[in-house]
Amino acid sequence: MKKPFRSAEAWKSALMTLPDGPFFELLRSIFGNVKTPFNKQKLLEDLAVFLSREDIRKTISLYIDENDAALIAAIALLQEPLPGELESFFSGDMSAAGLQDLLLNLEERFIIYRFREDGLLRLALNPVLEPVLAPFAENSRVLFPKLPPDERGSESTPTLDGDCLIAGIVSFILEEPCFFKSASLRDQGGAEIRKKIMSLGSRVFPGIDLGALAGGLYTLGLLRIEGERLFPDTERLRAFGNLSRRERLEYWAAGIYCFETGEEPFNEAAAYLNRNRIRTMSKLFGSFLGALEEGALYPPKTLKRRLIILEREEAADAAGAVAAGNEIHSDCFFSALEKTGLITGTKDGAVAAHPAAADLIAAAPAAAVHTANDAAAGESGARETSLAMDAPFSWIVYPGIAFADVLSLAFFSAVREAGAAVRFELTRDSAVRGFDRGINAEEMIGLFERLSGNRINDALAWTVKDWEKRYGEVALIEGAVLTLSEDRRYLAEAEPLRSLIGKTLAPGVYLLPAAETETAAGALIKAGVDIIARHSMDAPSVQGMQNSFFPAVEKEERPHARSFTFNETPDSAGGGRTKAREEIKDGFRKNLSKPGLTKEEKTELLSRIERRLILSESQLDGASIRYEKLEARGLDYAGKANIARQAIASKSLIEVTWPHRGDPVEARGIPTAIEKKGEESILVLDPAGCIPAGHVPGEAIRIPLGKISLLRRIKKSIFGE
Repeated sequence: MKKPFRSAEAWKSALMTLPDGPFFELLRSIFGNVKTPFNKQKLLEDLAVFLSREDIRKTISLYIDENDAALIAAIALLQEPLPGELESFFSGDMSAAGLQDLLLNLEERFIIYRFREDGLLRLALNPVLEPVLAPFAENSRVLFPKLPPDERGSESTPTLDGDCLIAGIVSFILEEPCFFKSASLRDQGGAEIRKKIMSLGSRVFPGIDLGALAGGLYTLGLLRIEGERLFPDTERLRAFGNLSRRERLEYWAAGIYCFETGEEPFNEAAAYLNRNRIRTMSKLFGSFLGALEEGALYPPKTLKRRLIILEREEAADAAGAVAAGNEIHSDCFFSALEKTGLITGTKDGAVAAHPAAADLIAAAPAAAVHTANDAAAGESGARETSLAMDAPFSWIVYPGIAFADVLSLAFFSAVREAGAAVRFELTRDSAVRGFDRGINAEEMIGLFERLSGNRINDALAWTVKDWEKRYGEVALIEGAVLTLSEDRRYLAEAEPLRSLIGKTLAPGVYLLPAAETETAAGALIKAGVDIIARHSMDAPSVQGMQNSFFPAVEKEERPHARSFTFNETPDSAGGGRTKAREEIKDGFRKNLSKPGLTKEEKTELLSRIERRLILSESQLDGASIRYEKLEARGLDYAGKANIARQAIASKSLIEVTWPHRGDPVEARGIPTAIEKKGEESILVLDPAGCIPAGHVPGEAIRIPLGKISLLRRIKKSIFGE
């Protein structure tokens, strides 16, 4: 990280490049009238000596308030930012005009300066004041506030278990594979989810954005599309289990982010084209979460600022996503974190960071034990009991269940509820689906017994075995091969099945045209067959999850999460510093009672005291005073006109307030002219940033001078911008 202070010579060089007007105005604020002949270099040496005095440095330090401390820390952390970067960092916390005022004040107090680099003016801290400013520069804690425990407000949304939710989505898709409307609609602007699926999904996944979550899994390559159907990619899902619980959620968040920011969701090539982007984003999510204190509650501005810092760090990395020209969309970034349960929001707008593994494991009702799959994956997420049978054929999955186990459950069960708790049900159709995938009855029953602590209903075991027996009696092999057991071969002799059989391969084994698979299935159902096996040649085994490879999300060494080290604030005396500031100002204010000062001079000197520009009584005794009126109100028509003309001449920003339908309206911009309309003078304003409602962006705002309740000129930076 770059040091927050440049050399004293760099500071002097920046001041030396100032035009004579701003240069001498700045020096006169310290030394009064500058006598001729003068030497700029000697004046700067004298200024450095003045700022190095112990009493002056003590006053400068006491003058630094909360806003000053935040700006000093931000300039150090952002490493000499552009003013626009600082404006983005404090967006929502202070207006652009307010920030400009604060920066100008810090310039006038010699705390910051601007230097030109590659044609741009950057902000830097005064190295002559390093002993004073260093404690504030190191105190980044002031930029990232968190809420104390007694101010948490409304309760947050219950934490989701991402692994259980993924399994629920897989089960839902297996139950409802016909996910999209007709393929012709895809050609007209993308795959559109059927209304039936959306309606059913809203009941099974209440309050959960199923489309975005499924889209994230699709972007990772864990789901695939064939025509109107959506299918889980079994091998990739199993390889996904090789990642740690935290990494799975980070990758899922990356998938959701890329899905929601992509121009073509459900583009079949997306999972491959965006692989590097997904990997980079998952690391970005991991680094971001690593900078948060698990379980702590933060205001939204803290998270936004952390993301800005992280984005800048990534931009400095040649391999980073931001360096490649990909801007981070903060709304989508935080949305992806919240949808995966990595952070949760409250009704009060605060955000809590969750550890995503430790707290979920602690939520389950038994001590953790290791399973073979989890040991291979480096997890300790399985428990003595990972599910509770709430009915003979229904169970609730505990948070923290091993991903391998909950995924296996999803392959042969139907999800009925997915949210804070995930509930599955075993049905005949879901069991048949499991048999099709090579999961036999003994494996199903064994999984139930292990995960429930041998507390399953005898009826469930008997029924699963009966379904398996009937499953073996009739099999329709994908690829148009029909097999019939000896007591069912009569079906091949009756229409319409007989006319579909092209060849008898062996007793009870028949070859059908590939396109007639569904017709044959319909004929068997009409004949009274209620269970039909559908063997797929590419159906993978359910064994060996720990040995599979996940092409789209390879296992890799994760970088250590970036974190922020916080020093204690120098303002440890709390209100003592505020009191000391006022005592110093009071001492200076008393000096204004001396005879010989005009009203305008007293007004200007008092303004300097309030702006904390006066560090020594000598600045009052020999002050060079040039009164400058910056604002006018109400009936001060001449004052408003004069300030407007000055702003037009110097092309300075102004802030204008006027009443409209009983409410004050504000606008900010550069005035371009004062036009006459009859007896009335109209101020023409080229708006910048703050545009009042009802005005068309890009068009000038015209306001009668007489209606303006406040007109204030915003002074430019001493350094020219």
